[in-house]
Amino acid sequence: MLNRLTQLSFIIGLFFTIVAIILLIGYFVSALLSSYLNLYAAITFLIFGMLMMFIKPKIE
Repeated sequence: MLNRLTQLSFIIGLFFTIVAIILLIGYFVSALLSSYLNLYAAITFLIFGMLMMFIKPKIE
C-alpha cells in the first residue's frame, strides 16, 4: 500500500474520488447544492478518479 501512495496517479485519483463523494453527498443532502451541475461534475470526477487510481505505471 505504501508503494501505491508514492504514485502520483493514485494520489490524483484519490483526490478526485473524495471530491466526487463530497459533491454527491451535497447533492442528495442539501437543497442548496442540488443542482444538476454538481451531479454531472461528481459523476465525471468519480469516473476520472477511478481511472487514475487503477492505472498501472510502467516499471523499468
